[in-house]
Amino acid sequence: MKKNKIIFWTATLIIFLFEGVMPALTSQTEMAKEGIRHLGYPEYFMNALVVFKVLGTLALVIPAVPKRLKEWAYAGFTCNFLFASISHWAVDGVDFQALFPLIVLGILLVSYRYYHKLNRSANLEIDTVKAASLT
Repeated sequence: MKKNKIIFWTATLIIFLFEGVMPALTSQTEMAKEGIRHLGYPEYFMNALVVFKVLGTLALVIPAVPKRLKEWAYAGFTCNFLFASISHWAVDGVDFQALFPLIVLGILLVSYRYYHKLNRSANLEIDTVKAASLT
C-alpha cells in the first residue's frame, strides 16, 4: 500500500508541476505566446487551456475532490496530451516536441492506474470493517 501511494503521488505531482504550476507561471511570456501561434492557435485558446490545466491539476491533487471529477480531469489531460502531440507532429513533423506530450501521457497513465489501485484498496478496507462490524 505504501509503495502504491508513493508511486501515485510522485506521478501526480509531476503532472501537477508540468501541467498546473509551469503553465500558470509561464503562459504570459512571449515564448509561450509564440509557441501557441506557431501551432496555429489563437492566443485566447492558450488562456483557456491554462485555466483548465490548473483546475484539472487541482482536481487531481486535492483528495476531497469527487471521484467523477477526477475521472474527467484524467480524461481531459489525456485528450490534451494526444492533441498536443498531433499538433506538433502536424506542424513540425516527428521530433521531441511531438513525442514529449506522449511521455507526459505515460506519467499520467501511471497516476491513473495507481489512483484506482489505491481506491480499490480503500474500498476493500471499508468492506472488511463493515463485514467485521456486522458479525
